[in-house]
Amino acid sequence: MGVPNYPSSNLNIDIKHLKTISALAEQGSLAGAALAQNLTQSALSHQLKELETRLNLELYLRKSRPLVLTAAGQQLLNLARQVLPALALTERQLQALHSGDAGRLHLALDCHSCIQWLLPLLPDFRRQWPGVDLEVESVPGFDAISALLGGQLDLLLTSDVQARGDLHFEPLFAFDLTMVMASDSRLCHKTQIEPIDLLQEVLLVYPVERARMDVFSRFLQPAGVEPARCKPVDNTSVMLQMAAAGLGVAALPRWASEEFVRQGLLESRPLGQGIRRHMYGAVRAADRDQACLQSLFERIRAKMGA
Repeated sequence: MGVPNYPSSNLNIDIKHLKTISALAEQGSLAGAALAQNLTQSALSHQLKELETRLNLELYLRKSRPLVLTAAGQQLLNLARQVLPALALTERQLQALHSGDAGRLHLALDCHSCIQWLLPLLPDFRRQWPGVDLEVESVPGFDAISALLGGQLDLLLTSDVQARGDLHFEPLFAFDLTMVMASDSRLCHKTQIEPIDLLQEVLLVYPVERARMDVFSRFLQPAGVEPARCKPVDNTSVMLQMAAAGLGVAALPRWASEEFVRQGLLESRPLGQGIRRHMYGAVRAADRDQACLQSLFERIRAKMGA
């Protein structure tokens, strides 16, 4: 079956239509989408009907609960997810030009201990880029990737890469995970820590789901081993002090514990044959060449030895 030859004027799709289809997908109902768009349900229904008439296609299944988009509606939603973040970004950039400011850099850390090396870099960065409105979110309690795509975030420091065309993951540096323990721990005689060694240990962990912790996903779970107990600790400094006091052991990037190890307060051992991860700066693909971002990336590489 051939594609209908509609007059080009009938296929005009407005930004308001993309916002509406996006709201429909997010809210799951006409009433919810209308509220999100500050429209009456009647006005939103009229807008959708007008677009469906232009396209000669239905965009959603009537009487579906929650609302289900048709193939045509899904195609418009895919377009909305590309266009709306790009539009929001352009609006911010134009506003920055209008105000004479260099813009905003809102970054988040997907790593509790990253704040330890990041904060010392920021004073010099701010002196170089005084017009950048810099904000730092330490271990956000929200979906950081969605916030990045939606424009609420501009940079995410993470060790997890996702293969997608709308994001760019800038390689920054490699790092090793190590197990840290008190200097009198029974594990100190070992040259490397094996999963079975944790059967009798209290494992100090950050309060996040296990799937996000390498000590579980890359070390314990493949061996089918569970530590004696897990103790959530939401602060790296407290975690290190607890480990030094013999209240548990912790798997941390080497940078997090090196000062405690240097002072003889902790011992550090590799996990098995070693677990190496890489840190990336996740940004929207359209922003990857921004000068202030590249400047920050260069400072991170210089600091962390990449």
